[in-house]
Amino acid sequence: MTATPTSLRPDHLVPVSLASLLPEAPELPISGVSLDSRNIAPGDLYVALPGASTHGARFAAQAVANGAVAVLTDAAGADIAAGLPAVVVVSTNPRAEMARLAAEVYRRPGDQLALLGVTGTTGKTSTTFLLAAGLAASGQHVGTIGTLGFRLDAETLASSRTTVTTPEAPDLQALLAYLVERGATAVAMEVSSHALALSRTDELTFDVAGFTNLGRDHLDFHADQEDYFQAKARLFRDGRARSAVVNIDDEYGQRLAAEVSTRGIKLVTTGRGSAADYRVVAADPLPGGGSRLQLATPSGPLEFDLGMLGDFNQRNAATAVAMLELAGVDLDAALPGLANANVPGRMQLVDLGGAAPSAVVDFAHTPESVAAALAALPPGRRLVVLGCGGDRDQAKREPMGAAAALGAAVVVVTDDNPRSEDPATIRASVLAGARRVALVSGATVIDGGNRGDAIGLALSMAGQGDWVAVLGKGHETGQQLADRTVPFDDVTALAQEWAKLRRQ
Repeated sequence: MTATPTSLRPDHLVPVSLASLLPEAPELPISGVSLDSRNIAPGDLYVALPGASTHGARFAAQAVANGAVAVLTDAAGADIAAGLPAVVVVSTNPRAEMARLAAEVYRRPGDQLALLGVTGTTGKTSTTFLLAAGLAASGQHVGTIGTLGFRLDAETLASSRTTVTTPEAPDLQALLAYLVERGATAVAMEVSSHALALSRTDELTFDVAGFTNLGRDHLDFHADQEDYFQAKARLFRDGRARSAVVNIDDEYGQRLAAEVSTRGIKLVTTGRGSAADYRVVAADPLPGGGSRLQLATPSGPLEFDLGMLGDFNQRNAATAVAMLELAGVDLDAALPGLANANVPGRMQLVDLGGAAPSAVVDFAHTPESVAAALAALPPGRRLVVLGCGGDRDQAKREPMGAAAALGAAVVVVTDDNPRSEDPATIRASVLAGARRVALVSGATVIDGGNRGDAIGLALSMAGQGDWVAVLGKGHETGQQLADRTVPFDDVTALAQEWAKLRRQ
C-alpha cells in the first residue's frame, strides 16, 4: 500500500499467513495491522480493544467494510463482532498480541535499524533531535519519531496520529518498515511512559536506551509517581535495551542506574556530579546563544559547540553524546552536528527585531520544566507567559505558578489548552500558586486572560534587554477549546503582538 497523509506503511510488503502467527487461526494472508477502523486497507488485521468509553469491536463492521479480513479482540469484543464476514481471533491480552503480530507482519523492521530510544519527563524531544543531528553528521540516514512528528533526515513525513509521542504498535512497526524501505539506517525516538505501559514498544530492542529525568507529570494516567517511574523503567528491563545511558541527577535516575547495573547490560551515567561518567565541566557562551562545551567522558575530554540554550540542554547534550558513543558512532564526525541542532518550541529563540525584547518559546508544562526554562535564559529581567492545560493533572497547576513567580519578575497567567474546563478556573489555580510565592519573591502576578492578549501584555511591559518567555505550548499550532481546536502558534503570536505595539 502506498503511504498516505493518514498512514505511513511500506510500499512493498509480502503478506504473511495468519496461521503462521496464530496457530489457532486459518491460513489467511495478512498484509497489514491497524487499530483504527478508518485506516484499514484491504487484507488488514483489525485489532479491536476495549476503550475508556466504548469497545473497538463496535467499529469492526466498518473495518471489515474497508477491507479487514480478520479481527483480533478480547472475549467481550468477540461477542460484539459475532456474525461479521471475517475471522475473529480472541486473545486474553490483545494489546500485547497486537505488538507481536505487527512486528511480524512488517518483518521486524527495528532489527534492521540502529535504534536509540529516549525516555524521561523532560528532555526527550531535545535529546532525540540532538541524537538525530549527530547521526546525520556522521553520515547516517536518520528517522526521528516523537512529539514533533516523524522525519526522515530533513524531510517531515505527513501523517495523522492519535498519540502524542510514541505511536501505537501497528503504526510504529509500519512506520519503521516505511523508513527502512526508504533507506534509513538509524532511528532516534522518544519513548513515552504511556507507550511503555501500553506495550507499544514491546517488540523492539533498542541498541541504546537513554533516561533524562523524572518529575511530576501524567498522574492523570498513572496511579502515582511510583507507577510512573516503574513505567519508565520498563524500557531498561526484559531485554528491551542492549545498553543504557542514565542521568543520575535525581533520585529516580540513581535508582534506575542501580537497577540497570545488576542486569548485565552496558551502563554509563550522565549528570552534574563527579560520580557521573559523562558530565559538563565547562560551558562558555557563544555569540547569538548556545555554548562551547567541555565534556568529561570515560574515553577522555571532548569539546564541541552546542547551539541550544540552557544548562538542561547541556545535560541533554551529554546524554546524547554518551548514547552516540555507546552506539559506536564516530564522535569526530558526529559532534559538529550538535552546533546546528534546533528544536521547534524547545527554547526556541524568536527574533522580533533590534529594538524588541528578547523572546523565547518553550514547551515547559511541569513545575520543574518551568523553573529550568526560566533559569536557562541569559541575564536580563524575565517576564513569563504561562498557562496549564485542562482535563489534565490539576495538582501541578499551583506548583507551576509558584515556579514561574520564583523565576521571573513578571508572571502573566493565561490559557493553554483549556479543553472542557473553564479557562478562568484553570488560571485561578496557577494564579494562586504564583501569588503565594510572589509574597516572598516580589514578582508581579497578572491574570492575562486569553493567550494572545497575555502575550501582548507581557511584550508591552518588557524593554530592550528583557526576556519574554512564552511557556506551555511550544511547537503546537492549535489551541484546544471545549468544542473545537482553533489555530494558535506562540511564535506567530509574538510577532503579531509586537507588530501591534510598534504601530501604536
